[in-house]
Amino acid sequence: MPMPITPVTLDRFLTPAHQALWADVDDFAAQEILPRVERMEGAPARVDRKVARLLAGRGWFGVTVPKTFGGMQAGHVAKTILIHRLARISGAAAATLQASLIPEAALLHYGTDDQHTTLLPRVAEGSVLMSIAVTEPEQGGHIGGMTTRAEWDGKAWVLTGVKAHVGNSHLAGLHVVVARTAAPETRTSKALTAFLVRAEQRGVTLLRHAPKLGLRGFSFGQISFNRVRVLPGHVLGEVGQGFDVAQFSSILYGRPNLTAVSLGLHETAVALTTQYVSNRPRYKGTLADVGVVRDRLGRMSARLIMARILTYHAVDMLDRGLSCDDELVAAKGLGHDLAYESGNDAMQLHAANGLDGDYPIQRVWRDMQTTYAPAGTGEVQRLRLAGNLLPEETSESARIPWSVLHAARPQPFTPNPAVAVLKRPCTAPRESA
Repeated sequence: MPMPITPVTLDRFLTPAHQALWADVDDFAAQEILPRVERMEGAPARVDRKVARLLAGRGWFGVTVPKTFGGMQAGHVAKTILIHRLARISGAAAATLQASLIPEAALLHYGTDDQHTTLLPRVAEGSVLMSIAVTEPEQGGHIGGMTTRAEWDGKAWVLTGVKAHVGNSHLAGLHVVVARTAAPETRTSKALTAFLVRAEQRGVTLLRHAPKLGLRGFSFGQISFNRVRVLPGHVLGEVGQGFDVAQFSSILYGRPNLTAVSLGLHETAVALTTQYVSNRPRYKGTLADVGVVRDRLGRMSARLIMARILTYHAVDMLDRGLSCDDELVAAKGLGHDLAYESGNDAMQLHAANGLDGDYPIQRVWRDMQTTYAPAGTGEVQRLRLAGNLLPEETSESARIPWSVLHAARPQPFTPNPAVAVLKRPCTAPRESA
């Protein structure tokens, strides 16, 4: 009897269509992405554009886009499979996909009919990649301290400010930019507005790509906006609704997306370490025969099982329209922590060889560092969980959960993984940047 491709622990979350998608992504990643990893690692100052074209050729940028607009309409479990299985091979490839899916969600759920008709088909086919620009150089992710402003001049909004750590900054043809549109004393929840800004617009300047610690080949850079004019038809959602756009995208897409990246890297760290200690001579056997090494491996295995179940449990709840804000928070925060602990164990078990670029564990460990801060640090996640235990201490905790609002909102589609388009011909769309 053939061994199942997917872990038995996930059977309750995966349909046959999910399992087929899992196998499809694994095959694609091995054939198309793995050969590019060494090239990306060897050229940290370059953005890899081919990966985005390969992903677009599969139709995967449209995983949550309705079929009406050419998407897969496949839901959050399917999205998680794509990111998770890509991250096993390349954190940068997984990041390229997940970073565009976050602003796509904002467009999908807050965009007008005209914006949907005009933009979603191009987004789904991957000919236009998106980014979301919220974080700022001095304020970081502190939305309430945002200094980027947009002022109404009677005909258009005039946008000025700087955004940092923008995922897919050098690939995106369309940016979702959140800016302050009200007086400083206005409550943050009513003071911000989201705008759709084309990358080629006058006044938009992209800082030259600079290599980061991890995710080589992926760009998350800085963009400045100098009096960029944005017409009313390019406001995303309503004026004053930018906080909701940012929170919705981060909580319901950013958190599970980063969780999936962590999970893929975690899985690879365990696999690489198991292989390494099993082949490393020690005494009359191998390192794998040493008791303290087995203890470490056992801990790594337990963490991976926990992270895997947390990840898929949360997004399965989201697909089913259940209240799952806490589960998404826990999966993101704890998922990173578990992966980070296993990554440290992996580096220590590799000893001095873990510091050698010839060993892939170094790349995996570096990529792991990039999943901590986005969509909220571990401290932020734990504060959210604590606040939900103590609702009298914070008004935000008393509000309706975002996952419930998402389920109650009139949906432009119904996720149905069983009828998802699982495989597309690998055609190369035009460059987006």
